[in-house]
Amino acid sequence: MVLLDDADRLLLFSAGNEEEGSVRWFTPGGGLAPGESHEQAALRELQEETGLTHVSLGPEIWRGRPWTTVRDGVAYEVRQRYYMARVPAFEVDTSAFEEIEKAAITGHRWWTVAELVTTSDVVRPTELPELLASLLKDGPPDSPIMVNG
Repeated sequence: MVLLDDADRLLLFSAGNEEEGSVRWFTPGGGLAPGESHEQAALRELQEETGLTHVSLGPEIWRGRPWTTVRDGVAYEVRQRYYMARVPAFEVDTSAFEEIEKAAITGHRWWTVAELVTTSDVVRPTELPELLASLLKDGPPDSPIMVNG
């Protein structure tokens, strides 16, 4: 979910990579529950990860190239869809995090394009500073843009 506040800041969550000693920043989101649409999953994950309810979901703006991750010895194919939503600035409530999120997510913050351009941390998708600048300047694309997760 590309969640933008009224100051054009983007909400990102962080996770540390102990092997590399790096920090990775990524948008709110998660997997589909059985019988759930991508839009329903985006809104549910947004509520779980931020406390927000009654969000007006905007268009799908980006689509991640599929990649595979392994969790507890099981391989999962990841196919990300990024929807846009605008909200007033608010205090993020992570109290509904699932156990896996509590274990993996180390923080959150609101980012400006300028801050994304200058950070040495890893951001996902990899083209995030350019994608966000274009989104803020030109608005949502007519169809989702393929991005590197």
